[in-house]
Amino acid sequence: MATMKVNELSRDDLFWQIEYDTHRCTFCGKCVAACPFNAIEAKVEKRRKVTSEGPTPTPTINFQTVPVIQQVVNTANFCRGCGICEKVCPNEAIRPVRNYDERFDMKIRANTGASYTRGGRSNLNSEERALDKIVVGRISQMTDPSLDAQRHTFDMLAPLGRVLPPEQLPFEAKNGKLEISSKTPPVRWVYPIIIGDMSIGALSCRMWEAISIAAAYLNEQANIPIRMCSGEGGMPVKLLKSKYLKYMILQIASGHFGWNRIINALPEMSEDPAGVLIKIGQGAKPGDGGLLQAKKVARHIQEIRGVPKADLLSPPNHQGLYSIEESVQKMFLSFNAAFKFRVPVAIKVSASATSVSVYNNLLRDPYNIVGGFFLDGIFGGTGAAHEISLNHTGHPIVSKLRDCYLAAVHQGKQGQIPLWAAGGLGMTGNLAADSIKMISLGANGVFTGKLVLQLAGCVGNDSGKCNACNTGLCPVGICTQNPVLTKRLDVDKAAENIANYFIAVDSEIKKVLAPIGNSSLPVGRSDALVSTDRALADKLQIPYGC
Repeated sequence: MATMKVNELSRDDLFWQIEYDTHRCTFCGKCVAACPFNAIEAKVEKRRKVTSEGPTPTPTINFQTVPVIQQVVNTANFCRGCGICEKVCPNEAIRPVRNYDERFDMKIRANTGASYTRGGRSNLNSEERALDKIVVGRISQMTDPSLDAQRHTFDMLAPLGRVLPPEQLPFEAKNGKLEISSKTPPVRWVYPIIIGDMSIGALSCRMWEAISIAAAYLNEQANIPIRMCSGEGGMPVKLLKSKYLKYMILQIASGHFGWNRIINALPEMSEDPAGVLIKIGQGAKPGDGGLLQAKKVARHIQEIRGVPKADLLSPPNHQGLYSIEESVQKMFLSFNAAFKFRVPVAIKVSASATSVSVYNNLLRDPYNIVGGFFLDGIFGGTGAAHEISLNHTGHPIVSKLRDCYLAAVHQGKQGQIPLWAAGGLGMTGNLAADSIKMISLGANGVFTGKLVLQLAGCVGNDSGKCNACNTGLCPVGICTQNPVLTKRLDVDKAAENIANYFIAVDSEIKKVLAPIGNSSLPVGRSDALVSTDRALADKLQIPYGC
């Protein structure tokens, strides 16, 4: 007993345990071959069997060597609970089971001496979301007739770009005609939902291709002018030079990865991008900057970003940026100048206690070139982050969006710098309902990323299942650069699922707008909402209903 290694990692410490039925298993090996984490392996066990033959008991002991599937227990090859083994097993002989007595978070830190890094969303959002305590309570009836969702024409467009107030519009009346006397800031009127920034390094080429195909189809066939954001790290030159660039928002973050390639491609661009997004912070990992681990830095990523195969960490802030005023002068002016002031430039920050201060200062922008304020909440997903950042830093998006909108109302400048919000939208599967509630609280539009991955086949969830985006071993080929794993993703089916979902969302948004009585987006129409929680109603300044 004195030789027991009680301090070592054991199967009982793991978050997921493999449940295996020897009698059902035919030892085909599919589960072992399919597991990308090498969390199970083929082994043999020595079995003791006692038999007795004849009329009187004469026990005979036989030993057999039996092939089995065993779970690997270490800090590198632990089971993530993705369930791929269960999917490929023809006899339902194996499956992962959640272990509620686990101590893995504590053990991995004790064994490795390092912060636990993973992907996915926060695992602490066990309480009901604020959005789930809000309903659309204003239904137009006899006093203000509602609209016909099937036959009415709806104007569902949101601005990306600086919107000038009426008194600043450069209009002059000449010969009975209204003419523009000077240049106005660029504005793109796009669909109020943007596919959020996920880089070509974080996602596999096939996943990125599927999203691009879906975005092009929605624009050109379904008449839904949706846009997608490139994420940090640039994009293939072929796409930069194609006509489909107009559906892309180029992101530049603190690492400036891939920006040289974008600049070099400028003379050969046949279309301007939909916009430029400067990422200061991300809701899932505020203060960390970007993180792309070396496992996912494949050869094409090295070429696009101009880097060696190493961990790629973006600084937590843009270097040389020391104040909000400098963000306007240095960054906005420089990126506007790169496209000769034809493309709107927006900023993305993590939702926090300082968000309102940043937004207030941007509203005072004397150059009229701040094209949008993207606010990202704590419940957003990520491809790689330290778990302590995912679970314990950041701010829920609903109240912070509302604070920013009311601050703009206080100055009489609402709508001038469009507000875009994200962070856990669509977590319940219904993006349309979440979007309308956020828009009614003051957002001009929303953006979503994790939901798109789930539409394509992501097997992870927000309760600790899989969440291995950071390992480069995504079991369904979405968040990996491994050529064997990426082949598991059906590009056409993933694109079809994404396109179908947004077509459904478009219909559902109209279903909500119609009873409100709005033919356009109800930006800031908090009177359309009712909260079933009094504290939430008081905080958001919306009606309370019980």
